[in-house]
Amino acid sequence: MQKSVRYNEGHALYLAFLARKEGTKRGFLSKKATEASRWHEKWFALYQNVLFYFEGEQSCRPAGMYLLEGCSCERALAPPRAGAGPGGARDALDKQYYFTVLFGHEGQKPLELRCEEEQDGKEWMEAIHQASYADILIEREVLMQKYIHLVQIVETEKIAANQLRHQLEDQDTEIERLKSEIIALNKTKERMRPYQSNQEDEDPDIKKIKKVQSFMRGWLCRRKWKTIVQDYICSPHAESMRKRNQIVFTMVEAESEYVHQLYILVNGFLRPLRMAASSKKPPISHDDVSSIFLNSETIMFLHEIFHQGLKARIANWPTLILADLFDILLPMLNIYQEFVRNHQYSLQVLANCKQNRDFDKLLKQYEANPACEGRMLETFLTYPMFQIPRYIITLHELLAHTPHEHVERKSLEFAKSKLEELSRVMHDEVSDTENIRKNLAIERMIVEGCDILLDTSQTFIRQGSLIQVPSVERGKLSKVRLGSLSLKKEGERQCFLFTKHFLICTRSSGGKLHLLKTGGVLSLIECTLVEEPDTSDDDSKGSGQVFGHLDFKIVVEPPDAAPFTVVLLAPSRQEKAAWTSDISQCVDNIRCNGLMTIVFEENSKVSVPHMIKSDARLHKDDTDICFSKTLNSCKVPQIRYASVERLLERLTDLRFLSIDFLNTFLHTYRIFTTAAVVLGKLSDIYKRPFTSIPVRSLELFFATSQNSRAVLESAPVDRAGVESSPAADATEPSPCRSPSTPRHLRYRQPGGQTADNSHCSVSPASAFAIATAAAGHGSPPGFNNTERTCDKEFIIRRTATNRVLNVLRHWVSKHAQDFELNNELKMNVLNLLEEVLRDPDLLPQERKATANILRALSQDDQDDIHLKLEDIIQLTDCPKAECFETLSAMELAEQITLLDHIVFRSIPYEEFLGQGWMKLDKNERTPYIMKTSQHFNDMSNLVASQIMNYADVSSRANAIEKWVAVADICRCLHNYNGVLEITSALNRSAIYRLKKTWAKVSKQTKALMDKLQKTISSEGRFKNLRETLKNCNPPAVPYLGMYLTDLAFIEEGTPNFTEEGLVNFSKMRMISHIIREIRQFQQTSYRIDHQPKVTQYLLDKALIIDEDTLYELSLKIEPRLPA
Repeated sequence: MQKSVRYNEGHALYLAFLARKEGTKRGFLSKKATEASRWHEKWFALYQNVLFYFEGEQSCRPAGMYLLEGCSCERALAPPRAGAGPGGARDALDKQYYFTVLFGHEGQKPLELRCEEEQDGKEWMEAIHQASYADILIEREVLMQKYIHLVQIVETEKIAANQLRHQLEDQDTEIERLKSEIIALNKTKERMRPYQSNQEDEDPDIKKIKKVQSFMRGWLCRRKWKTIVQDYICSPHAESMRKRNQIVFTMVEAESEYVHQLYILVNGFLRPLRMAASSKKPPISHDDVSSIFLNSETIMFLHEIFHQGLKARIANWPTLILADLFDILLPMLNIYQEFVRNHQYSLQVLANCKQNRDFDKLLKQYEANPACEGRMLETFLTYPMFQIPRYIITLHELLAHTPHEHVERKSLEFAKSKLEELSRVMHDEVSDTENIRKNLAIERMIVEGCDILLDTSQTFIRQGSLIQVPSVERGKLSKVRLGSLSLKKEGERQCFLFTKHFLICTRSSGGKLHLLKTGGVLSLIECTLVEEPDTSDDDSKGSGQVFGHLDFKIVVEPPDAAPFTVVLLAPSRQEKAAWTSDISQCVDNIRCNGLMTIVFEENSKVSVPHMIKSDARLHKDDTDICFSKTLNSCKVPQIRYASVERLLERLTDLRFLSIDFLNTFLHTYRIFTTAAVVLGKLSDIYKRPFTSIPVRSLELFFATSQNSRAVLESAPVDRAGVESSPAADATEPSPCRSPSTPRHLRYRQPGGQTADNSHCSVSPASAFAIATAAAGHGSPPGFNNTERTCDKEFIIRRTATNRVLNVLRHWVSKHAQDFELNNELKMNVLNLLEEVLRDPDLLPQERKATANILRALSQDDQDDIHLKLEDIIQLTDCPKAECFETLSAMELAEQITLLDHIVFRSIPYEEFLGQGWMKLDKNERTPYIMKTSQHFNDMSNLVASQIMNYADVSSRANAIEKWVAVADICRCLHNYNGVLEITSALNRSAIYRLKKTWAKVSKQTKALMDKLQKTISSEGRFKNLRETLKNCNPPAVPYLGMYLTDLAFIEEGTPNFTEEGLVNFSKMRMISHIIREIRQFQQTSYRIDHQPKVTQYLLDKALIIDEDTLYELSLKIEPRLPA
C-alpha cells in the first residue's frame, strides 16, 4: 500500500529559488509549531499559489511549503498566556499581529502565523487572499464574455464599414458626374457672356422689376413647399410612421429592462446560489438550483445579443429595419419551451427549499439587494413567462402602423405567425404538463400509489367527499347504523373521478390517503350508474326515505370477479347531481368509443381513432375553426377558435361528447350566444335529425366494410344476434340508469360460431340499436326489434334523442340557475321534454331519463333546505344578541364560517363572466359578488371595532388573542375567507400601531398570527393558499378575490373573439376551469347548526366603527411619540 505521495523535488526546489528571487511577498514570520504555544521564526516567500518557508534568509533549500489553492486567510486573536514572565515581554507579545491560513478540506490543520507589525500582517493576508487561481478563472470567464461581445461588435463594425465603403464609392461616382456637369455649365456660361454684357446695360427699373419677380417666385415656392410639408405632417401616413417609431423605441426600452431583470436573476441569485451549493454545508443542492433557474442564463445571453442589435438599429434612425433581427432571434426562442414547461415545477422546488431555514435566510439576504427593488425571486422567475406574448403584442402593434408596401411588412408578418405558433405549442405543452402534474400530485397523496394515474390519457374531472353506505350480499343496504353518526365518520370517503377510472380512498388521521382494498379503483368501462333506487325494491324505498334521495349506486361487473355494488351518499342534491352527471358522461364516452371500436374492428377493420382522424373537420384548421395540439377526453383535438355554428355542431356530434367541452360550453355559452339558440339547436336535433346533424356524423353510423352506399340502405340483422342476456339479467328488476349508459355489449353469434360477413353484417347503427334496446330490457308494443334495427330513421332518431337528453340532463342538473332566472327557457325545456315523452317509439330507459329531467326541473323546493343570508337577517324572534365576552371562540368561528359559506354559495356563476365587478354599474351586474365584498368588509370592521372598544391594554390584548384563536379555528374549518377577514382587521393601521397592546400579546399568539398570514399571503399569486386549497377536502370557503384576480387576468390578456369573429374557446376553457373550482366549493355545504344569538351579534352593524373614527380612537389610546 502506498504510504507517501511522490512529487518532483527538483521542480519544487526550482520554484523555491524563484520564490526567493521573484516572490510576491517575502519576509520573516513566526510559525506556530505542532506543540502548543511554541513559535519558530522562519523566512517565508510566496510565489504564485505556493508558500515556502526557510530556516533563514540565506538558506537555499526550503524547510517546507504549503499549497494555497482553495484556502482562506483571516485575522486571529492573540492566544491567552499564563501570568508568568515580566510584564514588558507580555506586552510585546500582545502587540504582535496574528493570522491563520485555513485549508479547504478536512484533516488539514490550519497554519497559524504572526508578525511584528500590523501593516506587514495585512499585506501578508492580502497576498495570500490573491494567491488562488479561482479568481483568475473568474476573471478569465469575464474576459471571455467581453471578448465574445467585442467580436460581435467587430463583426457589426465590419458590416458597417462595408456599407460605408459602398457609400463612398457611390459618392465618388456622383462627384465625377457633378464635375462633368460643372464643366458643361462653364462652357455654356462662356457662350452666354456676350448676352450678359448686353443685359448689364438694361434699365435699372427693369432690374428692380426682375428682382421683385424673383423674390415673389421664391416666396411662392417656399410657401408651396411649406404647405406640402405641413400636409404630410398631418397625413395618416406620417402619423402612422410616428407611432411606429414610438413602438420601436418602447420595445427597445422594454428589452433593456428585461435584460436588466435577467441580469439580476443570474448574477444576483443564480451564480451566488451555485457558489453556496459548493460550500462545506450547502443550504441547497446543485440539482435544486438547476430545477429552480432552468435555462435562465442561456436566455439572458440570447437577449443581450438581441438588445445590442436593437441599439445598433436605433443608431441608424430614422431608417428602422427590424425584421432581420427577428429572423435571427426566432430559431433560438425555442429555449423558452423548456422554461415555460417547467416553470410551475421550479416554483414548487423553490417553495420546498424555503422550508430550510438556512436557505430562506440566505435568499432574504439576496432579495435585500438594492438592485432587486424589493422584488422576490419568484417575481424574477416569472418575467420570462410573458416575453413571448409581449413580442406578439409588439409585432401586432408594429404591423398595424406598417404600410402594406413597406419593405419589411412580410418579414414582420412571418415573425408574428412563428411567435404565435410557438406560443400555442408552449400553451399546449403547459396544459399537458399541468394535467400530468395534477395526476402525479394525487398519486403522491395515496400511500399505496396508483399506477393508473401514470397514464397520460387520464384526465382529472372532479374530487370531493362522499359517504359510502355499508352493504351486505345482493346489494341490500344494512339498516343497522343508518341513523348513527358513526356512518358519517367511518363511511366518509375521498373520491376522485377521472375519464377512465373512479378512485375511492379513506383519509387517515395524519392526512394520508389509502385506497380501499376492495373497490378502491373502479374501471368505468365495467360500471353501471344507478341514480335512483327502483320503486320495486322495498329496501331501496327505505333507503330513499332515510337518505333523502341523496344516494346513488355504482354497479361494478368485473370480468374476472363477482359483481358488487358501491353505494355512495352525497352531501346535497346539487352535489349528487354534479357527481352523477360527470360519472354518467365519462361512462357514456367510454362506452360509445368501445361500441364503435367493436363494430368497426369486426366489419371494416378500421379503429375508431382512425375513423375520427379521417374526418378532417375534427382536426384540420379551417376558416371557421382552429384546433390546438392537445387532445380532449375523447382523443379529439381541442378547439382553440371556432364560430358559434361549429361549436353547436360539436355539441351535437353523435360520435362523441367530451365532458370538458360540455362543461366549458355550458359555463360560458352566454358570452357568445344565448340559451334560446342552444335550446333551439337541441330541439332541431330532436325534431329534424337528418337535416340538423352533420353529414359526417350520419355517415359514421351507417358505414360498413362492404359498400359505401350502405348509408342509404339498411343492414339485415339476425335475430339470434340480438338475443337478450341470460335469464338472470332478464328477471332482475330494471334500475333507473342514466339515459346513455347501456351495459357493455357482448356479441354472440348463433350456435357459438363466428359469423360470416355475407351472412350477418352488423353496422354501427345496428349495434347502437342493440345496445339501446338491451339497456331498456324490452320494447314498446307495436314495434318489432328487428324492424327497428333495420330502420335507419329509427336509429338516427334514437341516437339524436339520446344526445339531446344527455345534454339537457347535464344542463339541468349542473346549471339549474339558468332555469331559475329564465322562466321562458324553463317552460320551453318542459315543453320539449313533454314532447319527447309523447314519442311512441321512445325506449324505456329514454322515457325514464326524460322523467328524471322533468322531475329535477320541476322541483321548486330544491334549495329550501339551505339557509339564506336574508332569512338570517330577517329573523325577529331571536333571543337577545350576546356580547363578545360571553361567546366562545368555537361558536364565533363556526358561525362566521356558516355565514361566509352562505354568502359565497349564493353567487351565481354568470356573475364571473365579463368582469362585471369592475364596471361602473357593478351593483346591478354583479350584486352577489358585491354583497360578498361588503360582507367581508363588515366582518373585518367588526373585528377591528371590538378590539378598539376596550380602554385598558390587557383587555385589548386578550381580545386580539381571542380573535387569532377564532381565525385558527376558521383555518381548521377550511374557511380561509374568514382567516383573511380577521388578519386584515389586525393589520389595519389603527390596530397595528398599538405597540403597547401588541407587547402584551403572547409569543404563541404572534407565532400563530405569522403562520396564518403566511397561509393566506398574496405572495406569488396566493401560492400558499392555492396549495392549501388543492390539498383540502370540501367544504371550504376560499378567498374570492384570488379567483377574481385570475379571471381579470384572463379577460384583460385575451379577447373573446378573434379578428375574424371566431369565439376564443381557449379563453372559455380557462374561464370554465376557474368557475368549476369555485362551484366545487359552493356545492358542498357545512354541517354546522345555525345559532341565532351568535349570528345576530356578527351581523349587528351598530357595533361597527368607521375607519376614520377607529384611527382617532387609536391615537387617543396611544398618542404619537414626539419626534
